[in-house]
Amino acid sequence: MYRLGLRLGQQTRAAPLRNAVQRRFNSSQTKPEWIVDNAFNRERENVKHHAATTSTLWKRLSIYAVIPCLIGGGVNAYNLWTEHWEHWNHMPPLEERTEYAYQNVRSKNFPWGDGDKTLFWNSSVNYHNPDKA
Repeated sequence: MYRLGLRLGQQTRAAPLRNAVQRRFNSSQTKPEWIVDNAFNRERENVKHHAATTSTLWKRLSIYAVIPCLIGGGVNAYNLWTEHWEHWNHMPPLEERTEYAYQNVRSKNFPWGDGDKTLFWNSSVNYHNPDKA
């Protein structure tokens, strides 16, 4: 019975505050009556309007300008990549190319693999003959 009395007391004390908050948020007015029409508030409204129009501009720019530029850049990069690899058909095989003294310098073995290949070794592009060095 005592708990019931406490709970009832808590509910009745919180009710006026809750009603005031609900009334304020459920009002049908567009602006609350405490907002004053002065230069500061008009400037804030202008800034909000400017921010909304600027954000729409940048949204449209990103959709209609940036995305086509990215697609065009991707197509260009793909074309350059395929042209680059077409030159490999005209080059001699890796074993027949001249190996210069500054290429594939090894002062000590690498701590991985067989110790002769770098970390980013690509067998179709890189060639190292350990007997020549």
